[in-house]
Amino acid sequence: MSGRARLALTAAAATLMASCALLPLVSPMTWLFQAALLVAVQTGVGMAARRVPLARPLTVAAQALVTLLMLTLVFARGHAIAGLIPGPETFRYLADLLQQGSQDVSRYAIPAPLTDGIRLMVIGGVLVIGLIVDTLAVTFRSAAPAGLPLLALYSVAAGLSDGAADWLWFLVAAAGYLMLLLAEGRDRLSQWGRVFGGVSRAQGGPENGAVAPVRTGRRIGVAVLGVALFVPLAMPSIQGGLLDGTGTGVGVGDGNGGTISAVNPLVSLRDSLNVDEDRQVLSVRTTTDDVSDLYLRIVSLDDFDGTTWKPAQRHITGVPSTFPTPAGLGGDIKRTTVKTTISAADWYAQDWLPMPYPPSGVRIAGTWRYEPVGMTLVGDHGQNTRGETYQVTSLNVQPTPEQLASAPEPSAAMRKEYTKVPSSLPSVVAKTAKEITAGSTSHYEEAVKLQDYFAVTGGFQYDTQVEVGRGEGAIANFLKQKRGFCVHFSFAMAAMARTLGIPARVAVGFAPGTPQADGSVSVGLKDAHAWPELYFEGVGWTRFEPTPTRGTTPSYTVSDTPGSSVPDEVLPSKGASAAPSASPSESESCTARLRKLDACASPSAAGAVQRGDGGPPWWQLALWALAVLAVPAVPLSPLLYRRRLRARRLGAYDRTPEGVAAHTLAVWQELIDTAWDFGILPDDSQTPRGAAARLVRLGRLDPVAGASVHRVADAVEQVLYAPQPRLTAGLADDVRRVTAAINGTVGVPTRLRALFAPRSTVRVVWAASAGWARLRERAAAARPTLRKPSGQQG
Repeated sequence: MSGRARLALTAAAATLMASCALLPLVSPMTWLFQAALLVAVQTGVGMAARRVPLARPLTVAAQALVTLLMLTLVFARGHAIAGLIPGPETFRYLADLLQQGSQDVSRYAIPAPLTDGIRLMVIGGVLVIGLIVDTLAVTFRSAAPAGLPLLALYSVAAGLSDGAADWLWFLVAAAGYLMLLLAEGRDRLSQWGRVFGGVSRAQGGPENGAVAPVRTGRRIGVAVLGVALFVPLAMPSIQGGLLDGTGTGVGVGDGNGGTISAVNPLVSLRDSLNVDEDRQVLSVRTTTDDVSDLYLRIVSLDDFDGTTWKPAQRHITGVPSTFPTPAGLGGDIKRTTVKTTISAADWYAQDWLPMPYPPSGVRIAGTWRYEPVGMTLVGDHGQNTRGETYQVTSLNVQPTPEQLASAPEPSAAMRKEYTKVPSSLPSVVAKTAKEITAGSTSHYEEAVKLQDYFAVTGGFQYDTQVEVGRGEGAIANFLKQKRGFCVHFSFAMAAMARTLGIPARVAVGFAPGTPQADGSVSVGLKDAHAWPELYFEGVGWTRFEPTPTRGTTPSYTVSDTPGSSVPDEVLPSKGASAAPSASPSESESCTARLRKLDACASPSAAGAVQRGDGGPPWWQLALWALAVLAVPAVPLSPLLYRRRLRARRLGAYDRTPEGVAAHTLAVWQELIDTAWDFGILPDDSQTPRGAAARLVRLGRLDPVAGASVHRVADAVEQVLYAPQPRLTAGLADDVRRVTAAINGTVGVPTRLRALFAPRSTVRVVWAASAGWARLRERAAAARPTLRKPSGQQG
């Protein structure tokens, strides 16, 4: 196998090794095997094209074309000509798939499911990185810059991940890059025909030329990896990426991002509804005239696995001054602005902030974060609602039945996300939904029939003590027993709505509380509630109330709009959990951390979150600043090193004979290295005069620049051979003149290569190798030699 073929295979391996950093982000990991197969085909095409040989641009074009064909075959076979040749429909489909993938990335938590969109993004990204690496390292024979796309691939994965094994993926990616550098070095050395190394020959035989650079590369690689692994130990971890899996229910990081973890806020629901004393949770003052519709929403549950509903992990951001218009709400829908002031009890520690939906702005102290999909606020660094008073501006959306009935079909993305039901859902659920809604002419009519079936006509009874079981048959059992509380009603209606193609989710919060004499509204534990929200294009997420004798029926779901109604003071408005507890009971959920936060005063108290210390210490900020500075410094380090070395070689010098000799040799070395950077390899076997003639010939220099080269070579011969060398002035200017001349004879790619990835920087590796060899020799000389007794064998 040729050296270039080995280099191509090494480049493919390095790409796949860097891609391993994506493994914690997506599950299952079967995508990696598919990516490996496609990268192998891509690499094979490049090897064949270079063997023909094709011109470099044609080689890259051939690989890019095969990559496009492979992506078409794997992801868009049904939208391509003959299942393989991409056409306009193919590109439209792939663009839609990429858009879907970007939405899935912002929607799911680590590890995200391997949807078609995410699979295209991951595999397509790996193929693009593989093509870039192969082009740089193999086609254009520049392995050093090929580390930048590998670094980009790893950095994206590291920025999204927050796992304890991140160092392992860095180690794998770095090992792949070092393998690539070593493979390129061996290939270049084999073409030069000689080995530059500082390791002494072993006594009794010649030195193996291939061993020296290999050992040197390994030693340097180990040293670099050691430094790279040690430095991150002192660096603060990167948290709060798009797919951060904090597991705490809140976002983490610098306060500008993070995720909401998928904890279930319904676990302590029954405890909240069955308490003997209906303790006040919130005191509310509002500008609306009808408090019967003042639901305080905590969080939406949009992830349905057939057993339960729970909030998906979502990306969170800083709290905006003004919230965006709710998704799907059109300009022709009547709405009014409502201002509400809410005060939470001193014992009520809730991570999510109860607010009327949809909110358009909130004023609250503390560290809160905003989740745009559900339009909710969640506490960060231990922030919760205990004792907080805040003001919320919200919209009272008032659609008409006609507007809901004439709503167009939702978008494909909305249907894909919010009408998804697992295959394990009992068939009786969809069957019952079709029977109830038979004859309906719109999704709105189907939704009203479902609501009336549970609340009025179906014979269901409200019972907080009922047992319908757990697991995939719970909804079927509830439909059979016809007894349950708000969780069962909302779960069942949302699941049945999804089977009918209506986007649906479940909201958790508080139903309208009890008006007080002072004009406020008291919201208690027994007002905790869950209700379904159904999506209608042009209106947005719309509340329905299927739970009998609890809450209020929305006016847009009845033929004759009732007047203002106030919930019965004796029969409170049923509930959903006021607490995102992570365990089935108060005693089990009250961990040591919760007791430390004093969050166990009631079954409805929210689960405590990870505490913060008010911000990172100064030394972490300093390290972050150094890291930010290091990001551009790493890829620019060869350029900076060469500029510094050139300035030192061509700069001032001592006017003594020793200083003149050292300056002349330094200028000659700079001339040789500059030519090397532009692609003219050095030949140490020639005399200075022969080397100068070779440089003028290969560099296609004009007479003026050629004279400068010979002038520097004459000065070097004077230093090396003359008994008393004379000073030659202007040697530094001669080198600058030659550099400008060579720069004008080469193309833009060669100039960029000489600037950002100069070949002569390999001398740093050689110097390190020589230093290590000397160190080993000194250590060997310092050790006493152990000799065996003359009669001993073995």
